[in-house]
Amino acid sequence: MLSVSASEFFLLSSKFPVIDVRTPAEFEHGHVPGAVNIPLFTNDDRVMIGTLYKQEGKQQAMLKGMELAGPRFAEYIRKAEKVAIEGTLLVHCWRGGMRSAGMAWLFEWYGFKVYTLQKGYKAFRTMVLETFDKPHKITILAGRTGSGKTPILNELGKLGENILDLEKIACHKGSAFGTLGENAQPTQEMFENECAVRLLQLQKDKPIWVEDESQNIGKRIIPNSFWAQMRQAHVFYVDLPLEKRVEYLTKEYGKYKEEELIVSIEKIRKRLGNQHAKAAIEAIRSGDLKKACEVSLVYYDKSYDHGVAKRDKSTINKEIFAELEPEKIASAILRIAVNKK
Repeated sequence: MLSVSASEFFLLSSKFPVIDVRTPAEFEHGHVPGAVNIPLFTNDDRVMIGTLYKQEGKQQAMLKGMELAGPRFAEYIRKAEKVAIEGTLLVHCWRGGMRSAGMAWLFEWYGFKVYTLQKGYKAFRTMVLETFDKPHKITILAGRTGSGKTPILNELGKLGENILDLEKIACHKGSAFGTLGENAQPTQEMFENECAVRLLQLQKDKPIWVEDESQNIGKRIIPNSFWAQMRQAHVFYVDLPLEKRVEYLTKEYGKYKEEELIVSIEKIRKRLGNQHAKAAIEAIRSGDLKKACEVSLVYYDKSYDHGVAKRDKSTINKEIFAELEPEKIASAILRIAVNKK
């Protein structure tokens, strides 16, 4: 077997499958994006072995581990056969210790070519956190709620630009309505892993377009060092008329159930104010989603403008558009960006 560094392991992972041999609980908390979990031990096994290690020592714990894992060897190999590419696997555990060494031995004995990760998943996590600390060429796509920032960001991606869709990775739209239509949010660790891997995959010679966000996206938090760079980055502010933003939001949220929308309004009742919250809920119940959006935007516009006011005005480029046409806006923004170089 070959033992490689985290950076080498990451490069190899673009071609070969990563096998995470930690327990399902460890894997669920956070893992290398795209990795396959073939756990050497179950969650209960690991607790049992850990207890035995403390009470009776290393050798007794090792014997128990072999007793538990031995009957499963064929199962491990069958699972590995389903995912191996060109007979090759990348294997890791938490610290690059006995679990990955044992599984790597088994896979290599069977005939696979195996690479193991030096210092294990812990080394990968170090690489993840260091990625946020590095300087990045960030450009912020800004605009009040309903400006269609996400569709515009996607169009920039189609035009060959680097984009980092933080809301997509966080499974949250970044507002009180953020969970609607989304899967459960990833753990904080997994959010960081996904973001870092995406950053490492981007082209180095182009800026990274990121939507203007608060540091919290639902329950997930943008790492401090990356967030600080976002706040200092150049901003392209898309300024759309209120009626166009209301039209967009009415269409976007019209597909959700009445009660789901009301629950979202209740989340911002204090900030919206009882009177406005009541008016928005009554509008939803009467089927007037347009009015509910107009009422909600009173709060969201005020909050967003407050955040923009904290930025250095010299970094903000505000462009006025009459219509929300993501493809045209993305193209126009790129032309402006090129001319400003």
